[in-house]
Parts: sequence; structure tokens; C-alpha cells
Amino acid sequence: MPISKSNTQFHKAYNDIKQKILSGFFSADDRLREIDVAKLIGMGRTPVREALKRLEDERLLTHEPRRGLVVTKMDQQGVTELYAMREVLEGAAAEFAARHATDAEIDNMESILSEHDKPGADAVALNLAFHEAIYGAAHNQHLIRALQSSTDTTYLLGRSTLDTESRAKKALLEHQDVLEAIRNRDPESASKAAKSHIRQAFLERLKMLREL
Repeated sequence: MPISKSNTQFHKAYNDIKQKILSGFFSADDRLREIDVAKLIGMGRTPVREALKRLEDERLLTHEPRRGLVVTKMDQQGVTELYAMREVLEGAAAEFAARHATDAEIDNMESILSEHDKPGADAVALNLAFHEAIYGAAHNQHLIRALQSSTDTTYLLGRSTLDTESRAKKALLEHQDVLEAIRNRDPESASKAAKSHIRQAFLERLKMLREL
């Protein structure tokens, strides 16, 4: 069955607006008015309205009294809840990967970590690639969807915890611990290492919030 034009327009509007949210194109002070967003991305108001509703349902947008739709802002409690959920999900992903990853998938994880030794390596991009490699190796689509949602929400926090060289180096060592457990087919150790990694990221995030 062919995909309807309206459905195609909705997905285009949704992906375009979501990318602008996650990239920081929209600031915390911006109101996302349907008519303005439609003009910005060059689409009709109906698909834009549907896309904004979906993004609000996904908690990337929040409806504030007297302001309308704005990019969701998280207080410290929200950050704590996010990282608590990430710890559970990332631990499960590493555990499943230790059980189900193919040798090729494990080799791919190792290859990603080796990229850190190259001049000009992007620690943030490699971090995302490594985590996504684990998600895929977990072989559980329901878990992947939950992980993607938590990753998207993390983008709302702005600057990555890996922006500092010291944290980036520690995170690499933590990733190596996760990979070693997965390669050894040790689900318990893999989960423990992944959870520890997220806890350290959370502590770095709290430090960043204090500095702000």
C-alpha cells in the first residue's frame, strides 16, 4: 500500500522540527507557534500541527500557560529522573548485548573505541556511536525505542558531559570496561559497568549544573 501524501508530510515536518529542537536551533525562550513553524519549514499548517502534538506527547515540547508551546526545560529533579532511567536502560542494553551480540557487532564496538586515538577525534560523536552499537547488539526493538527516547531527552540538556577532556578520557575507560564484559559474554558485569558509566555521567552533569 503506498504511503499517503499527508502521512509523508507529517513525517517530514516531525523530523525537521525535532532536529531543530535537538540541535538547539530553537532556544528556551522561543514560542513554537504553528503558523510560524509552518512558514519556517515551508509546509502546511496541518502536518505541522500534528508534528507539534507528537513532539509534545514525547515531552520534547511543553505547553506553558500564556506562552504556548516551548522547548521542554528540565530542573534538577527532571535530570535526576532522566539519568535514573538511563541507568536502568543502558544496563539492560549492555546485558542483552553480552547475551546476543554477534562477533562482528563486538568487533564494531572495538573499532569505534579505537577511533579515539586518531587526531581530531570527536569524543561526543564516538560516544553516541558506541552506545548505538550496543543498542543494536542488544537485539530488542522495544528497548531500542526506549533508549532512543531517553537519548533525545538528554539532548535538551545542551552541552555534552564529554566536552571536557578529563571526562572524555574517563568515559573511554568506562566504555572499555563495558566492551570487555560484552566480549567475555558476561551479562552481569556488562550491566554493572554500563550502569556505573551512566552514574559517572550523571555526576558530571550535576557538576555542570552547579557551575551554571
